[in-house]
Amino acid sequence: MQTRATPVTPSSLERFNTAPAEEAVATLLTCLNSGHWAERLTSHRPYPDLPSLLAAADEAAYDLSPDDLAQALAAETLPPLPEDTYAAAYTALSAAYAAYEARFGHVFAICLDGMASDEALNHVLAGIRSRLANDPDEERLIALEELRLLARGRLTRLAGGRERDAAGRAAQAGPGTGGPLPANPPGPPPR
Repeated sequence: MQTRATPVTPSSLERFNTAPAEEAVATLLTCLNSGHWAERLTSHRPYPDLPSLLAAADEAAYDLSPDDLAQALAAETLPPLPEDTYAAAYTALSAAYAAYEARFGHVFAICLDGMASDEALNHVLAGIRSRLANDPDEERLIALEELRLLARGRLTRLAGGRERDAAGRAAQAGPGTGGPLPANPPGPPPR
């Protein structure tokens, strides 16, 4: 029963479904900076529910061309670290980021959704170390998968929903997700 105290407002997904195309594309670009990806998702509206939107986003991400991937990676920023991280950790991470960017020519992309903030630094450093051994083609595929995961998390927050893990529990946003959208993770650690 609706009362004056509980007005009905359209959901984020409903607003997205009915927004002008230019606005929908701009919103999607905050999730994954690929014009092709954003235009494809916009052209397939309306989405009946979040899982349908996420499935379409996954399919569109899998179809990104090398140029689309380069465009998306160019807009990504580095994942944030907890505020109490030691200066030595920032130095190690800055060196690892620099080595990665020198090898592959783009920022290191990693999804930290669901990761405890005290585990993020070790996860990022281990990820960079292991991925530095990849050849460029293999790394492109891994970076694409990380971008797809980042986009899923951002879309989920944008729509006001919560993804479910394999056991059906609501997945928790982690430190690499940047909070409510539209927002990309903050820039590189202080030097």
